Amino acid sequence: MADAKKDKEFSTYKGRPLVRCGDEIYYGNMEEPYVIRMQIKSKKEQNGIEIADKVAIQLMATDPYLSPRKQLVKSSEKKGLFLAMDIADIWLNRALAGKM
Repeated sequence: MADAKKDKEFSTYKGRPLVRCGDEIYYGNMEEPYVIRMQIKSKKEQNGIEIADKVAIQLMATDPYLSPRKQLVKSSEKKGLFLAMDIADIWLNRALAGKM
C-alpha cells in the first residue's frame, strides 16, 4: 500500500508539483485555477549533456469548460530552462494571488 502512494508523488519546485512528459513540463496543481505549461522548443548539447535551449511558457486556466483559446492567459518564450522556470513561478504566484 505504501508503494502505491509513493508512485503517485510528483517532483516539486518551490512546493508545487512539477511533471514532465517528453518535451512538455507542467508546473502547478491542476486543482488550482491556473497552471504553467512549458514546451521545450529546441535543445543543445553542452559538455555531452543535452539541455533545453528555447522554452515556450504558457499560463493556463484549469477550467475545463473554457475553450482552449480562452484557457491561455499569457505566453512567452525564454532562452534556457532556468529563465523559463523563474518566469513561470512569478506568473503562477501572481495569478493565484489574483494580481493579474
